[in-house]
Amino acid sequence: MPAPAKTVAVIGAGVVGLCTALQAQRKGYRVTLIDREAPGRGASFGNAGYLATELIDPLSSAKTLRGALAMLLDPHGPLALPLGYLHRSLPWLARFVAAARPAQVARSREGLRQLNRAAIGAWQRCLNDIGASEQLCQSGYLLVWESPERLAEARAHGRYLRQWNVPCELLDAARVAQLEPALAGTVSHALYFPEACRVREPYQLCRLLFAAFEARGGRFVQQAVESLAADTRQVEVSLVGRTLSADKAVICAGAWSKRLLRSTGIEVPLEAERGYHLSLQGVATGLTRPIGSAERRFVISPLDSGLRAVGFTEFGGLTLKPIRRRFKTLRRHSQALISALAEPSLQTSEWMGHRPTLPDSLPVIDRHPQLPRLLFAFGNQHLGLTQAAISAELVVDLMNDEAPALDPRPYRVERFRDAHRPHG
Repeated sequence: MPAPAKTVAVIGAGVVGLCTALQAQRKGYRVTLIDREAPGRGASFGNAGYLATELIDPLSSAKTLRGALAMLLDPHGPLALPLGYLHRSLPWLARFVAAARPAQVARSREGLRQLNRAAIGAWQRCLNDIGASEQLCQSGYLLVWESPERLAEARAHGRYLRQWNVPCELLDAARVAQLEPALAGTVSHALYFPEACRVREPYQLCRLLFAAFEARGGRFVQQAVESLAADTRQVEVSLVGRTLSADKAVICAGAWSKRLLRSTGIEVPLEAERGYHLSLQGVATGLTRPIGSAERRFVISPLDSGLRAVGFTEFGGLTLKPIRRRFKTLRRHSQALISALAEPSLQTSEWMGHRPTLPDSLPVIDRHPQLPRLLFAFGNQHLGLTQAAISAELVVDLMNDEAPALDPRPYRVERFRDAHRPHG
């Protein structure tokens, strides 16, 4: 008789969890996927659909800290600290400041670089496997400046990125207008990233991943996970009123991962960083690629469902309601960059979600130091979509006791000095 298939519970049905569930199936596991929401309805639902592989610098740096006060004081700035949550965010912010030390910035940059270098190839393997390769488009990306006075800044940024082997070229206003006529008259210059990719529609991508998972025999349980426990034989996943058992489990619960790790004796400095988006329908702009504003710090991207404007770094935890003026700011920035978006008949929908962010901007991709049947893949901050497929490959390699393709040391949970507590 053949041996029974190994079983694994994947906790979290966002894009990282979906990719992890599929990758585990490819390695011969029977997979149960668990989430309190429907697949793809968390942070994965609201991103810009852009694989931002050029973002190799951590969020915490000397440059960020120098500009933080100005960003906070700007009523339309990209950074917000709601007063009602400030006291709770201070310990995390202290760690964020400490992560700006040059040695840590260098470690974080290298960790991000190796994930981002491998990101597109991992997505191609994943989508080719499920017959959905058309969901990934090599669209290119424009990082734009409106102020001619900031041309030197764009030149310097381009030189810096090319130093790290990120292909880009500086374009003048005329060339930008040729590529994207909707930007004519507002953009002075831009950096063009010709190899950049986007997906056609983030939520549709998640639906396709989930459909492939179910077609391969995967089981989905829509219920909140209360806690986890593990011994040398199995993992027990406690839900409301019942317990599921599996040979192994992977926590891919995004901003909700901190509470689950705490139940296993590990404390991580994970913060729920809130992001906002506007989906815009009813006007033809002709945009063919994602556009990032270097000055306004937001991204607007063409998706199958229409245009989507995404922005803000707001440290407000998991329970505060969305702050309405953030949506007004996104409208203001969108209309300033693309005048056609001031059309009164424009239809808009609003959304706010939670990015899982650690102070050093690196994810946790690791196994529990005491309970090796428990593994982790979370904390990809603004790069969850970008890094989902490669994160899944890495964590499943660790779970399967195979040598991962990338050096896993930058993503260890024990890099936080007080992360490990005796498990009782």
